[in-house]
Amino acid sequence: MATYGPDERALFEEAGTRLYDDAVRAEGIRADDARIADGGPDRPAFDLLVRLGLLQLDKPSATWLPEDPSVVQSRVVTPLGHEGSRMLEESAQWARSFGVLGQAWRRSPMAQARGPFTYLHDEAIGPFLTGLVAEAEEEMLTAQPQTGRDAGSLAAAALRDTAMLERGTRMRTLYQHSARRSSFTRKYVAAVSERGAEVRTLDEFFKRMIIVDRRVAVLPASDDNRSAVAVREPSVVDFLVDIFERSWERARPFTNRETAMLKDIAAEQRSMTIRMLIEGHSDPVSAKRLGVSPRTYAGYVADLKAEYEAETRFQLGYTMGQSGVSGVDDDASPPAAAD
Repeated sequence: MATYGPDERALFEEAGTRLYDDAVRAEGIRADDARIADGGPDRPAFDLLVRLGLLQLDKPSATWLPEDPSVVQSRVVTPLGHEGSRMLEESAQWARSFGVLGQAWRRSPMAQARGPFTYLHDEAIGPFLTGLVAEAEEEMLTAQPQTGRDAGSLAAAALRDTAMLERGTRMRTLYQHSARRSSFTRKYVAAVSERGAEVRTLDEFFKRMIIVDRRVAVLPASDDNRSAVAVREPSVVDFLVDIFERSWERARPFTNRETAMLKDIAAEQRSMTIRMLIEGHSDPVSAKRLGVSPRTYAGYVADLKAEYEAETRFQLGYTMGQSGVSGVDDDASPPAAAD
């Protein structure tokens, strides 16, 4: 049975659905229609619709007639689902096989000789993380700042993490508050939450960190995330777990959309913006600390200027200083206007 991929789906969405809609409204497409002739503008879309079985030729009338798409859908979608299940199972089998090798390696004198720190660079980081997550038996803790998590990396993480969760491994993940605005992140959170993962957000900036079974921690080894270090020293891993737990207690559930909590989050981001201004950080640094783009951060500053009726940042800082605003008290409010 034929299977269809991203290229066919793109053609189907861009041109095939339009041509099918034309066929439905006109009760068919004449076989001599110039649009579907060899070299015609809609010929590729027409050929795809025919292969899918959405257009059938009625020879007596020389007309291509549309078919019920609900009948055709199962012939296309079901094989894709079966292929996806087969690939996930094959991936899990490979992960188990490599897990056996990993256990043998950790017991060997060579692993002990290399010490508790392993440095990874560029393309070596992804496969290492995949293997580490595949070996996870009890729990994975992750701290993920908002920057650097694009659609591709989140999709790969979703496949890797859901497979782990389905084995019964627990997972807790920390994001910054700004992650709540990312549609890609929301989809990822929905996928892992359905399988028992817990996700929370925090106003503070933190470095990326992954801890597996409280025995291995993976941290960035460079600012550009092109290097990482895997730490197996128990005392260091315990220290990092303690930091995670303290942050987790202060964080707020990602799936909680209550108005009161969202207001609290907005107040926390406002307070952090004030702290960045008072501490004199540049806009790029401040934006990174909040997990937002420089443009979004500039919008936060503009809102504060309007709130405190300040035209410049100097005036804003002076007014906040006179009002005793430090960014620590979330309830700080602008001064009352003079009568």
